[in-house]
Amino acid sequence: MTSDDLHIRRAEPSDADEIFALAREFGLTFRPERAAFDLAFPQLLENKDALVLTAVAEGRVHGYLLGFVHLTLFANGPVAWVEEAMVQSGYRRQGIGRGLLEEFEVWAREKQAGYVALATRRAPEFYRALGYEQSANFYRKVLR
Repeated sequence: MTSDDLHIRRAEPSDADEIFALAREFGLTFRPERAAFDLAFPQLLENKDALVLTAVAEGRVHGYLLGFVHLTLFANGPVAWVEEAMVQSGYRRQGIGRGLLEEFEVWAREKQAGYVALATRRAPEFYRALGYEQSANFYRKVLR
């Protein structure tokens, strides 16, 4: 696959099956269930503060990114948060993740976000190469 073969675009309803398959590969703590996905996916596509991007190559979705922009008090306005970023096994290290994050950053700038943040334990060298720096520890409490 060459970079000319890769197209980053907003997700469409017809991408649901391929994105669900990737979400199942992504899930570690939670196992994505199709009924819950089918309720959430259309809502995310319609949410003006959410962006679902797909990376399409060879006519198939090989990666996706789900992110949000939200208001803050401490940052004097909106910030952007990448909730999920997934590239299909076998298609990593081919520019898909970079393309997804760069397109998300364009959207975040358009929304006047002060920064983009995400939480991950995977691929720290990838994020550093894109200009991200480690900033804080991440805490969570599972509620269900």
